[in-house]
Amino acid sequence: MSSRINTYQDLIVEKHRLEALLKAQRELIRADVQELKQELAPVQNAIKFVGKLAKRDMSNPIMTSLSDTAIDLVLRKGLLARAGWLTKLAIPFVTKNLSSHFLSDNKEALFSKIVGWFTKGTKHSQNGQADQPMAEEREEEDAVK
Repeated sequence: MSSRINTYQDLIVEKHRLEALLKAQRELIRADVQELKQELAPVQNAIKFVGKLAKRDMSNPIMTSLSDTAIDLVLRKGLLARAGWLTKLAIPFVTKNLSSHFLSDNKEALFSKIVGWFTKGTKHSQNGQADQPMAEEREEEDAVK
């Protein structure tokens, strides 16, 4: 407050001054919060990574169970067959958790790759039916001649 308020006009001026000061301080607080978010981004990423190590993503249970079975076969029965019991528990646990998050993050790319493996030998026409391979077309043309 700069001076005493004697009139209604002084009160209105003081109100506008305080509202402007409040608005400026809110903007300052918003800027400080944004700066803190940027400074704490590496810590937040580290916490997310540790969370991925500790918790499994079960958004796609079929793919997760298939990867768990594969990890059990490869790691526990194969690579870690002669390791200690703690190693046999810890490494597959962490690997299963990371693989479940990897599978959920890359779900579309993995499905398209799997579909590509099954449809590798055929060309698809625009109506969705499989076209004949090129060699069979040449044989039919030769038979007609």
